[in-house]
Amino acid sequence: MTWEIIQFKKKIIISTIIIAILLFLYLQNNMITTTNITVQYSNLPKTFNGYKIVHLSDLHNKTFGKGQKNLIRKIKKTKPDLIVFTGDLIDSRRYNEEPSIKLMKEITKIAPVYYVPGNHEGRSGKFNELEKGLLESGVNVLRNTNKIIKKGEESIYIIGIDDPVLHHFDSYRDETLNNIIEVATDNIPNKDGFKILLSHRPEAFSLYSRYGMDLVFSGHAHGGQIRLPFIGALIAPHQGLFPKYTSGKYTQGSSAMIVSGGLGNSLFPQRLFNRPEIILVELTIN
Repeated sequence: MTWEIIQFKKKIIISTIIIAILLFLYLQNNMITTTNITVQYSNLPKTFNGYKIVHLSDLHNKTFGKGQKNLIRKIKKTKPDLIVFTGDLIDSRRYNEEPSIKLMKEITKIAPVYYVPGNHEGRSGKFNELEKGLLESGVNVLRNTNKIIKKGEESIYIIGIDDPVLHHFDSYRDETLNNIIEVATDNIPNKDGFKILLSHRPEAFSLYSRYGMDLVFSGHAHGGQIRLPFIGALIAPHQGLFPKYTSGKYTQGSSAMIVSGGLGNSLFPQRLFNRPEIILVELTIN
């Protein structure tokens, strides 16, 4: 075998490896996964047994096909009763509301959509404009308030709170969060009713549980952005290294929290072993 042939084969091998790595990295950022989670309750109203909720978070302007068609198709397949979005719909560093509004407008045709803002909406300085677009698209924007969701003769409460950045705090403080939740739940007539909370940041789970929230939906952690086998998530905003709440289901007392790994990226542009995620939660009676 000549020297030229050996060199050519080496180039082919190296090129193949590079292409494989690039393809892997592309799929890590763009191949959407659907995670199914079942949560059981003894106090869930009977008509809500089997109720399905799609949880989305942290889009950060990301697009999945023209007009978000790939993401919308995935959501449709789950046949949800409700869709919740827990903040960072846009990215404050490269503000572009068009892919976000497009997504939200289309998914309101699938099921009712409830949304709370994240820290990037607060930092963008353009949330009023974004909120107007969301309301015009049929999205229920929950800002320190609650709504009743009815099914037959029974009902549950859905509560949404602002990210603290919208109130000029960089992170949650107990007193700030207490005030926000008290405002959001003040007019609930049945304090013992089944309550769903939408809040962007998961690190305050102990406080959410203290307020008797049955089910909490959060995002913000991006699944840890990079996850390594046997180690898990490396870092998350406001949780630091090896964060506790990154993705999946967590429980404390009678409360359960579902944390979305998110859809897009922010400061760091690459996901690793942590693909964009749709979560489908099914509520059941135990």
